[in-house]
Amino acid sequence: MPKYLIEASYTLEGLKGIMKTGGTARRAAVQQAAESLGGKLEVQYFALGDHDAFVIVDLPDHVSAAAISLAVTATGAARTRTTALLTPEEVDQAVKKQVKYRPPNA
Repeated sequence: MPKYLIEASYTLEGLKGIMKTGGTARRAAVQQAAESLGGKLEVQYFALGDHDAFVIVDLPDHVSAAAISLAVTATGAARTRTTALLTPEEVDQAVKKQVKYRPPNA
């Protein structure tokens, strides 16, 4: 199952929710969201810096990843950025693929 890194930055309203219910409640909500799409929460960390939380989830496909991103962003409580993650083995497979490509300056 593909893995995705979700970086989240909470809005003021989102931070008020964290202050009210705590971090474990937020993790449970993320876990429920992933499982509702047939996925699994691997790990969630809160952070100090540009992003407030980092999440790694296993999801069935890109459409499911987009669905989570849309659902979270639509609440107005957080902004997210989702990155598809590749295993070293997947990179090995990619290196072996023959690609016919012509650069724009050729």
